[in-house]
Amino acid sequence: MRAHIGLIARVVGVAALLAPSAAFADSTVQLRLMETTDIHVHVMDYDYYADKASLSMGLARTAVLIEQARGEVINALLFDNGDRLQGNPLGDFIAKEKGLKDGDVHPLYKAMNMLEYDAGNIGNHEFNYGLDFLNRTLQDANFPTISANVFIEDGDGDPTNDKNYFEPYVILDRVLEATDGSKQAIKVGVIGFVPPQIMQWDKSNLEGQVNARDIVETAERFIPEMRRAGADIIIAVPHSGLSAETRMGMDENAAYYLSSVEGIDAILSGHAHLVFPSKRFEGLPGVDVAKGTINGVPTVMPGFWGSHLGIVDLELTVDDAGAWRVVSGTGSVRAIMKRDENRKKIALVEPDPRFIEAVREEHEGTIAFMRRGVGEITAPINSYFALVQDDPSIQIVTDAQMRYVKRLLEGTEYDGLPVLSAGAPFKAGGRGGPEYYTDIAVGEIALKNVSDLYIYPNTLRAVTLTGAQIREWLEMSAGAFNQIDPAVTDEQPLLNPGFPSFNYDVIDGVSYRIDVTQPARYNNAGEVVVAESHRIVDLQFDGKPIDPKQLFVVATNNYRASGGGNFPGLTGDNIIIVAPDTNRDVLANYIFDLKTLDPSADGNWSFAPISGDVIVTFTSGPKAAETLGDDSLIRTAGAAEDGFAKYRLLFDKPES
Repeated sequence: MRAHIGLIARVVGVAALLAPSAAFADSTVQLRLMETTDIHVHVMDYDYYADKASLSMGLARTAVLIEQARGEVINALLFDNGDRLQGNPLGDFIAKEKGLKDGDVHPLYKAMNMLEYDAGNIGNHEFNYGLDFLNRTLQDANFPTISANVFIEDGDGDPTNDKNYFEPYVILDRVLEATDGSKQAIKVGVIGFVPPQIMQWDKSNLEGQVNARDIVETAERFIPEMRRAGADIIIAVPHSGLSAETRMGMDENAAYYLSSVEGIDAILSGHAHLVFPSKRFEGLPGVDVAKGTINGVPTVMPGFWGSHLGIVDLELTVDDAGAWRVVSGTGSVRAIMKRDENRKKIALVEPDPRFIEAVREEHEGTIAFMRRGVGEITAPINSYFALVQDDPSIQIVTDAQMRYVKRLLEGTEYDGLPVLSAGAPFKAGGRGGPEYYTDIAVGEIALKNVSDLYIYPNTLRAVTLTGAQIREWLEMSAGAFNQIDPAVTDEQPLLNPGFPSFNYDVIDGVSYRIDVTQPARYNNAGEVVVAESHRIVDLQFDGKPIDPKQLFVVATNNYRASGGGNFPGLTGDNIIIVAPDTNRDVLANYIFDLKTLDPSADGNWSFAPISGDVIVTFTSGPKAAETLGDDSLIRTAGAAEDGFAKYRLLFDKPES
């Protein structure tokens, strides 16, 4: 029986025997809200790809912060904001290899149940293994799970009668202790949201079963209902980041907009893998970084993988009419580690040994699973420079995909069409930090390396596109770069920080150059913003300029083929292959079959030359410097923020 089928509002906890009185109006209650988010199955402080312990991740470490923060106050509630089930090899091991038998408890929930969460929201990655697996794991949670904007698809075309797939909110009955020592009953309403883009990102798992709606519109519908149901205060838990750009509707990052929805007293956000409050958000309208508020609403976003604990401290009172009121509130975060003046990691807390013991069996099983050898490589693979030059970490993936699709096309109506293959750098620093890169030495390649090369459980898809559409795909991808002015001699950063690395697609099977002196043709929403601009130049197939009308088959993944990333021409209606295999399995089998292979990049793309004395820089990991050869167009350029290093890109080899 599905855990989500039930009452719209769920009352959890101690029955309310006390009511706020007028006499209480002269006293106050301090209530602490704590949040974790985007754990992505990182229960242990262990990097399964690097096969070693890590100071910068793990709920086992965050747990210590939780207990410390809980012990500092009388009244505290703990919430999780989703993206729990997928994101590291432990999640894949449980979902794909070991499975969950009757009586088993998912290791993530073993850990979370020890911390006594009050409620948990659903994140977009909860859907990656399908609804059946998700519903099975929710049975393991000793706390209610919520998500307000996912509805059962009943197929009648009438959205007004759709029912929620999950409980949209809960109302927690709690008894709080006031500053004067009195006990006061309160009803805490908690409502959750997920990005509506789940219908694109997990189309194959969700289409025909559920539909997702706009976050803000859903909040405006349910919050008055929560008040009528008795909620004294309301906590919004959107698995959604912060963006002050004009609201478009069906926005992925809508937490900022929720601060303007009447009736919300605090916001616990996530999804973006960022930290709020932090200086990154200084200057946004209505944002007070010092207080941790947005338009006066206390807000937090505590990073990812257990890196931070989010804390909202509320001061509550009761007015003369006996109604609860939030007097003030602040948002703050606490980290599990920091970097010293030499950018060395320093642990701020040690892992709780109870968590290590609780998931020891699954943890050790995952390590053994990841250490299995699958083949041998004759050249190293790293992704340090995957955004600035053709790269082996992408090449090996696109080669595997191309081989797989060619085999599937044999004997079909598409047999004989040229096959191309698209891949992107998944581990390219960014929000993951200066160590978040693939780095595999010559020699044996293991399953942990395959998962490192392809970190998502995507399934392979193939689409048909014309030569003209291939060009537009690449134009969208070229939005990864800032425009470079060849007349400027001051330093110019190359990489666009607002463009996710997983959307920087390289297409193998064609050759091309990218002219970054031109403005980007597309914005991140896939809209043409400079129609006359074309960054993609010298696009060729088989050594000749590409024919705009020629039909191609392109190997990719379900996310991209179904519209993920807003790429032109990719809307899901031109998919010709829905493969039963994940892209990761395609890669693993490719290595298994070949046994020994050279993954070196074939150099099918590069930047168009820029004349003049331009100084173009980008950041990567400090270890990237060790991979530079004498003939490289990349030079070291000192240190950068947050432990990264700066590099300079040359567009022509200097004269010797």
